[in-house]
Amino acid sequence: MKAWKGPGLLLIGTLVLIILVVPTLIVLPFIQPSDPIQQVATEGSTTPTKPVETLKDFNLDDLSSFSVNVYRTKAEQVEQVPLELYVSHVVASEMPADFELEALKAQSLAARTYIVQHLIKSEEDIPGNAHVTDTIQHQVYKNNEELMKAWGPDYIWKMNKIKQAVAETKGEILTYEGSPITASFFSTSNGYTENSEDYWEHEFPYLRSVESPWDTDSPKYLDQKVFTMSEIEQKLGVQLEEDQPIITSITKTDSERINTAKVGGKTFTGREIREYLNLKSSDFTVQQKNQYIIFKTKGYGHGVGMSQYGANGMAREGKGYKDIVGHYYNDVAITEIDTFLPQIASR
Repeated sequence: MKAWKGPGLLLIGTLVLIILVVPTLIVLPFIQPSDPIQQVATEGSTTPTKPVETLKDFNLDDLSSFSVNVYRTKAEQVEQVPLELYVSHVVASEMPADFELEALKAQSLAARTYIVQHLIKSEEDIPGNAHVTDTIQHQVYKNNEELMKAWGPDYIWKMNKIKQAVAETKGEILTYEGSPITASFFSTSNGYTENSEDYWEHEFPYLRSVESPWDTDSPKYLDQKVFTMSEIEQKLGVQLEEDQPIITSITKTDSERINTAKVGGKTFTGREIREYLNLKSSDFTVQQKNQYIIFKTKGYGHGVGMSQYGANGMAREGKGYKDIVGHYYNDVAITEIDTFLPQIASR
């Protein structure tokens, strides 16, 4: 028995080796280095991975007629940004990137129009001889680093989409009777936009109240804030009577927002009440429950100009950006920026 055990084991081991190695030698020559092994998502999966999306250039630097000097408030530095790149970062900062492309295009026109009008007309003294700040004082502007931090892994597709919107509207601004308009915009209407003079001092013929029924789909359409009576007294500088209505003598604008009202015997504009109480809108109703006062609002923002959620609603229905700006800005034209370059250069 012991005499044949050693050779027997050797023979068995040789057979196992042949079984394991020979198929490998047969297969290996047919595997090429160029085989798309990256198509396998995970071990054992047959689902190919998506190609990695890259950040596209869209040549926004080359498409820009001039640069904008932006005062970075926190850093207290001036950043020089080519116009179309500046517009893309304003759109990225002011409108959700997951909005429809046509809505983003409409926002691009509003942002570009704003900076052109500002450069032609503004007499502001901004630190560092900058043209604008990066805050709501002008237009919100965030650079790449800030947007990457805000968007995380979504940065590439969001920035690509916004840059596409800017590139496809390059050099276009909104004008009325040959001049750049005040291209105001806001988040969400109460169903109508506001006449400019009903919120601001000036009446602009292109900023008229128009219907905006798409805004009811906005997550910001309804809101409420709860105050104590003492908070209302402090914020509005009034004395309230417990047995008297909180708000009286209400008048409304064409868009059903509060025009004027009395609180504690003192008359306020709807805008003043909204700003003093930090309400989402000047379309509000008031309800009192014991010592608590509830302000319920419709819409979000001043209501003048283009509603962003309204623009997105129009785009979802198949409307293009020209339809959108034509709806929210009455009787305006789309004009090439080149017309105004001499005026900008002379400032």
